[in-house]
Amino acid sequence: MTVGPAKDLVARAPAYSDKVFAGDRPKSYEIKRFYTPADVAKHNSGHDCWVSYFGRVYDITPLLAEYSGALAQPLIAAAGTDISHWFNPATGKPKTHIDPETNLEEIYCPWGRYIHVPPKGPSSDWSTSFGMPWWEDPKYYIGDFTIRTRKVSIVNLLTKQSHTLEVPVEETIAEIQERYMPCNFHAKSYTWKRLGKPLDMNKTLEQNGVKDESEEFEKLGIDPDDHIPALHLYFNDDLTEA
Repeated sequence: MTVGPAKDLVARAPAYSDKVFAGDRPKSYEIKRFYTPADVAKHNSGHDCWVSYFGRVYDITPLLAEYSGALAQPLIAAAGTDISHWFNPATGKPKTHIDPETNLEEIYCPWGRYIHVPPKGPSSDWSTSFGMPWWEDPKYYIGDFTIRTRKVSIVNLLTKQSHTLEVPVEETIAEIQERYMPCNFHAKSYTWKRLGKPLDMNKTLEQNGVKDESEEFEKLGIDPDDHIPALHLYFNDDLTEA
């Protein structure tokens, strides 16, 4: 199963990938390079369905818009979750097992048969005209699943407001800034600093010297949430467009 790198998503994103179907009213969302479990979990319905498997995130909302009925239900039930356990990591294809009734190999469907899985026996309503099964189709791919998240507090020194975000460790400060935008639409009008030193917006927290010490704190029996690193925002004179 081959797809392009996440960094090329913005340039190559298919037409549907900037829309989530909420009833009959599409809603736009921004493509990211990396997603957290919380990001995926928000999209947990038949009209807004994301899943992850093998470190990648897929928006299968357009797939569900084409299908209805029993075969869609397992995917709807799995919306917002990781379904790697449905697939064989060696092949990227659905797991198989021997059916105890027929003694034939068939696709293992822990939550029931789903879209593009063939029936147990010959069926007049089964057709392979769909072409590529959805789990192999790169058009549903929207980004990578983070290997780990970490928390960071963002303190606005002008308003004295503080917000704590859980972010992918792979994200740059600029990408974290985009996540922070709903908290402050003028976030780009600030200089971002750590301990008085300007941050390189094109580097990650770790690359900027902001180490993730949560594991060390846990080993010492210290709550990592009591020691979340803080980034300080210094307001610039001009109001840059958000």
